Amino acid sequence: MTLSPLVCCALAYPDRLENVFASLAETDWSQWLDSSARTPGQGRYSIMVTQPRRRIWQHQGQLWVADGNQPAQLSTSSLWEVLRESLANLPATQLPQGEDLPFTGGVLGYLAYDFALAEQGLAMSATATWPEAAFGVYDTAFMVDHLKSCSWLLAPEDQMASVRLQWEARLAAVREPALWPVFQTHGAVQAQWSPAQYHQAFRQVEAYIHAGDCYQINLAQKFSAAFSGSPWYLYQHLRSLNPAAFSAYLRFPWGSALSFSPERLLQVRQGQMQVRPIKGTRPRSADAVQDIRLAEDLLHSPKDRAENVMIVDLLRNDLGKVAKTGSVQVTQLCGLESNAQVHHLVSVVEAQLQDGLDPLHALAACFPGGSITGAPKRRAMEIIHELEAASRGLYCGSIGYIDRSGRMDMNIAIRTITASQGELQFWGGGGIVSDSVATAEYQESLDKVALFHRELAALRGLA
Repeated sequence: MTLSPLVCCALAYPDRLENVFASLAETDWSQWLDSSARTPGQGRYSIMVTQPRRRIWQHQGQLWVADGNQPAQLSTSSLWEVLRESLANLPATQLPQGEDLPFTGGVLGYLAYDFALAEQGLAMSATATWPEAAFGVYDTAFMVDHLKSCSWLLAPEDQMASVRLQWEARLAAVREPALWPVFQTHGAVQAQWSPAQYHQAFRQVEAYIHAGDCYQINLAQKFSAAFSGSPWYLYQHLRSLNPAAFSAYLRFPWGSALSFSPERLLQVRQGQMQVRPIKGTRPRSADAVQDIRLAEDLLHSPKDRAENVMIVDLLRNDLGKVAKTGSVQVTQLCGLESNAQVHHLVSVVEAQLQDGLDPLHALAACFPGGSITGAPKRRAMEIIHELEAASRGLYCGSIGYIDRSGRMDMNIAIRTITASQGELQFWGGGGIVSDSVATAEYQESLDKVALFHRELAALRGLA
């Protein structure tokens, strides 16, 4: 059977992109990679997809594949093999002359942190409720170029006319906030650990570091809250307060993911790989003088810079596994970047992918991100698995896309909430090194998710 080639057409640039996705937010396997904050080199494109031609998910080590509306079949292949085969079977794309679109047909979805446990030979937690990986294969996508203020629709040539009508109707639709679905939380946010329990875990991490097991360990704690209503409302609310370059809203049969991540795990463009690890955080202040003081304190903190440099070294090693010899370069070390809620220290490491390898090889080499495990990675993951006890789920995993022409962009799923079966879950953590102070690290784990705590409290019991 000959598949119709994929073609593109230009559509209007939407004033409010969230209104375009509103009609899809409750439809399973609809996904929005949302560049709600734009900075140089980041956040140029947003991508919306729905109705995948194939669904792929892995749960408790079993891989399932469903084509179209057919029942899911258990696969004996690995996730990497199925993703690679799915990409290879997509038809060619005819791009508009002079345009370099981010997505030409491919897969969008997530790898949960739990997927890395299986890859590292560690037992997955019995508390894991979400599949450890899920990707849709999409031959239709709505893409927005925020730099050029234009948008594009990708679809099979023989379906373009009908698909275009659907997306033009979404662009024309206007939904005011008053019409958004109801959402409310019930009861207080529950923390996995009390301060005393966090300090106990911190002391165990400290002992491992002093014993020489690790240089750095990223310790995180889980928070949860009961809710009713639509997570889509919560996403819109938090998005307006905390735009981020690697935000995303993902809807699956088992729940919704709301990500406000500022951190890129890995980008691949024409064989050029880039990672952007974040290590070092300070809260923002409404007082301009105090805000500058906090930023300067972070920028000149020996402890935070040491954490960042450790992870840069780890990521140089990760990229080195799949990079051309001599191509790994640190193009930014401990640069200050600020978003709506916090200041960060961010480094950038780049390299050229070896000939004969593809973005999936690079993703396998770099996942999970070193900034959310520690160094060395395998031992840090073992200690995290021992001390945190509960599954991290999607937190510290990765959300993004890989397209058929070799492009990839994946975030690190920090500042991320999962919503399923009436419960919200999110996590806050930070890297611990030999001179870390328990009270400061505990406070950092709260600072990173302070917005979530504040807004979920404000939404408690409200209709």
